[in-house]
Amino acid sequence: MTLRQWIDLPPVWLLGALVLAWAQGHYWPLELSFGGAWADFLGGLLVGGGVLLMLLAVYEMRRQRTTVIPHQEADRLVTSGIFKRTRNPIYLGDLLILAGFILRWDSVLALPLLPIFAWIIERRFIIPEENRLRRKFRADFARYERKTRRWV
Repeated sequence: MTLRQWIDLPPVWLLGALVLAWAQGHYWPLELSFGGAWADFLGGLLVGGGVLLMLLAVYEMRRQRTTVIPHQEADRLVTSGIFKRTRNPIYLGDLLILAGFILRWDSVLALPLLPIFAWIIERRFIIPEENRLRRKFRADFARYERKTRRWV
């Protein structure tokens, strides 16, 4: 794996979005707020839910003996566990974590990062991954794609 591929990973994109959200909330709050304790609580739930989704996905991929690295070719098509509910639980977890921290940091103006981040993740990772799976697992992936939604 090249340095570019190591840098071009979803956690790096998530970290970049988190830094932007934190900076907005910390340096340019503009007197905007989500409203205190309920936002902190909901933010914590979203972050926890995102981490849980990611852990469940990694567990299932390891159990099936396939890679979790986006740029690598999968050895197996994982359709069990959390993958029965969403084709992309790790990316959904990333999005929940970003949303949770935006709430916790009162980064109201960072809300547009959510659809931007989802768009970047879909274009940079999900579509290329699904194209590789489609080529390798043909009919199995077609059935899975019909049965299970991309996000939720």
